[in-house]
Amino acid sequence: MTNKPIYVTQPFLPPLEEFESYLREIWDSKILSNSGYFHQQLENALCEYLGVEYISLFSNGTIALITALQALQIKGEVITTPYSFVATAHSIMWNGLKPIFVDVDSETLNLDPARIEAAISSQTTAIMPVHCYGRACDVNAIQQIADKYNLKVIYDAAHAFGVKDDDGSLLRHGDLSVLSFHATKVFNTFEGGAIVCPDVKTKQRIDQLKNFGFQDDVTVIDFGINGKMSEINAAFGVLQLKYIDQAVARRRNIDALYRELLKNVKGIRCMPEVDVGMANYSYFPIFVESEYPVSRDELFQKLKDNDIYSRRYFYPLISDYEIYREFSSGYDFSVALNAANKILCLPIYPDLSAQDVKFVINIINS
Repeated sequence: MTNKPIYVTQPFLPPLEEFESYLREIWDSKILSNSGYFHQQLENALCEYLGVEYISLFSNGTIALITALQALQIKGEVITTPYSFVATAHSIMWNGLKPIFVDVDSETLNLDPARIEAAISSQTTAIMPVHCYGRACDVNAIQQIADKYNLKVIYDAAHAFGVKDDDGSLLRHGDLSVLSFHATKVFNTFEGGAIVCPDVKTKQRIDQLKNFGFQDDVTVIDFGINGKMSEINAAFGVLQLKYIDQAVARRRNIDALYRELLKNVKGIRCMPEVDVGMANYSYFPIFVESEYPVSRDELFQKLKDNDIYSRRYFYPLISDYEIYREFSSGYDFSVALNAANKILCLPIYPDLSAQDVKFVINIINS
């Protein structure tokens, strides 16, 4: 093991000298924002890499979620999952909407389509599922429900960069898909995010909304926000995209090593494997079951005492936060609650060595 702490994730950093050359270009151009050269270059490169037609870059994923709801003019109630990061529900609240939490599937921990219909009311206008840990939602079942009730679907795809299904990019599903490029993500721009758009008209509206609602220099068409990505963030993204396949391959190797070393540990259960090419290995969650000698929280502390910083993603449930209690009282989230009380995400990032992985496993085994 190294002498440094082992964190649950660390950003992938390309060679510094390459980034310095990009910074020099930005300095020389004196264009720091407002859809400069690197901003346009990154949008084009991401469309090609992700297999999508249109994408709009944002300063972060939360602003992108807020804008996605605004762009589709969502009103009333939005069905979503309690098992996610709070930004999912916060984006609904920031639009003056009501989140309706629905329990998750026990295998994928994604929004359970079998429970969605019972939560639909006359006020429901949209569904916001999350591809949790980068694992695909049952997109076909969700779309069938949306079509039946004339609902919009906005996917929180913060974890799902580069994830595919049998027909191509997972990001093509729904009316919009929203990505996060935060430093903890598989692909990052320090801070950043994006909305995947189905057509040029939608992209134009979203581009206007993220720039205060300006249509031109004298016309404001809506109550927009400042969600633009800077040139420095975009340049970092352009550079990192060159190395993304290498980073994902390294994550895949770490995932495989964890599975091999944990397969005989009583009371520790891994989530099912995903086919190669259809996952990005963004997280490595384990279930700490009752057969394990100590509780999940005791294992969390034990790892922390050894400078290993795992995370209880997602604990507590969004619906258990005091500010969301009024939207969840009396509802059954037993599957999500079980996951929130058992899941521990172990460290996984491209620079994590096999030696450090084995150290983590030794602590779990000890």
